[in-house]
Amino acid sequence: MTDQAVANPVHAFIADTVKGHDVVLFMKGTPDAPRCGFSSLAVQILDHVGASFVGVDVLQDEALRDGIKTYSDWPTIPQLYVKGEFVGGSDIVREMFNAGELQTLMSDKGVALGDADA
Repeated sequence: MTDQAVANPVHAFIADTVKGHDVVLFMKGTPDAPRCGFSSLAVQILDHVGASFVGVDVLQDEALRDGIKTYSDWPTIPQLYVKGEFVGGSDIVREMFNAGELQTLMSDKGVALGDADA
């Protein structure tokens, strides 16, 4: 955890969430009801590869919505983390998926993928 995370309770929450789960998607809405097209796309890709993931709805808390952007130094939402590492937003996730790199990353990180076509 960074010194910034210790001083900022929102960053501490994000750090704990990222550490506590193999795959985390900070998104607008929930995996069952995404509230923007970019979040929906990221959920569809993760579902397609069979990744078990935790979705965190940033719309529930303005401090979280702003905090995730400063935590990652990434200006957009959704944001995907795999095994504690920031992967990127929906465009990067889509590009990685199309190139087969997302599946490889998950495999290399030891994240179990389901029976979906990966």
